[in-house]
Amino acid sequence: MGKEVAIRFVAEGGSVVINGRDVAKAAAAAHEIDPTGKRVAVHIGDVALPATGDAVVKAALDRFGRLDVLFNNAGIFAPKPFLEVDETEYDRFLDIILKGTFFTAQAAAKAMKAAGHGGAIVQTGSMWALQAIGATPSSAYSAAKAGVHALVKNLAIELAADKIRVNEIAPAVIETPVFPLTPQSYHLGK
Repeated sequence: MGKEVAIRFVAEGGSVVINGRDVAKAAAAAHEIDPTGKRVAVHIGDVALPATGDAVVKAALDRFGRLDVLFNNAGIFAPKPFLEVDETEYDRFLDIILKGTFFTAQAAAKAMKAAGHGGAIVQTGSMWALQAIGATPSSAYSAAKAGVHALVKNLAIELAADKIRVNEIAPAVIETPVFPLTPQSYHLGK
């Protein structure tokens, strides 16, 4: 989803910084987003580390001179029954989904406030935070995404005075490399 949004931003005249942990995948995505490389920059880092959010924002400011929009889309999805989730897996969901979203949004909001022109932060939530799906048990994922939903509501209020709009999308089933559609995917309501 993030790559498709980045492609659309560039098609509409914007410039983007993408972040990921895999150098080869990020380079391939950047080439697909903008084959000229003029309107895309790549940062490699683990979004679960607050310093990564700071570095991504710095990369945008250094390369393109300003930051108008943050599309916060990092995430993982690995359905697993509640009784089988261990602490390491639970922490991984919270670190990538909630902690990464929190600190990257914080870095972006600081830059937007300092620039004085406002901006927009769009967070990726999930329908799994709003309803349970029996075919894909995902309690840890859902809990982390529910935290994102709560974060959005708070940031929308806190950042409004600085003309920073905060919204969220909550996709349901979208075929991506993280969630390839299979015949079982079509029966999620059961």
